[in-house]
Amino acid sequence: MQVKSLQASPEQLKDLEDKPQPVAAEFLGTLLLVFFGVGAAVLAAEYVGSLGIALTFGFVMLALAYAIGPVSGSHLNPAVTLGMFLAGRLDLELAVKYWVAQLVGGIAGAALLLLVAKQVPGLQTSETFGSNGFGDRSAVHINTGGAFVAELVLTFLFVYTVLAVTHKVAVVGFDGLPIGIALAVVHLVGIPLTGTSVNPARSLGPAIFAGGAALTQLWLFIVAPLVGGAIAAYVHVLTHPQPNRRPRREMRVS
Repeated sequence: MQVKSLQASPEQLKDLEDKPQPVAAEFLGTLLLVFFGVGAAVLAAEYVGSLGIALTFGFVMLALAYAIGPVSGSHLNPAVTLGMFLAGRLDLELAVKYWVAQLVGGIAGAALLLLVAKQVPGLQTSETFGSNGFGDRSAVHINTGGAFVAELVLTFLFVYTVLAVTHKVAVVGFDGLPIGIALAVVHLVGIPLTGTSVNPARSLGPAIFAGGAALTQLWLFIVAPLVGGAIAAYVHVLTHPQPNRRPRREMRVS
């Protein structure tokens, strides 16, 4: 049985690095993910509930996987990009470009959402605004350790799914379906616990505009997802054949 390579070729990586479209796609995709996903929590939670918020994140991710997946891989998440980098599918230079685009896109999406939210009379945004939290900012008052473990495990599932169903860099065929489902599932579990981050870019934008405790607790929603994404990359190597994987020192884009 022939096993498909999970390793991006130097030609594919060079093609991504030489063109602005992948980075622009990551910016736009993250902006839209934050605007619609967090927007469901900020503007429509009373009407759609936790299930509706989870499905919004999942469906938006699914749509964007098909819309921009063939262009950039539709990471839209620094934890996913870290997993792809550690799995040997991205060059460090391109990974850094993706991280910058995702973080700026998350802030821009939150800013656009704030502009809409301010037009709704009586809507509270200070220290809330769809930001993530633990302790008294959690629906179930989960403590710091519990929140860290929860975010780590939830991110692990999501990033592991992305790595397992995709080949090389691009999202093709039916790859987007399990990715969207995985994001919806982790939100179903995570919303009562922390509001569900699993994505530092998703957490950064709302926290900046919420201020207060949302900012002081932000560190956990950056560190835990990145740790979860890194673990997912290494576990994926153990569970899936990597016939053409090369040592990172040999990976060059000329």
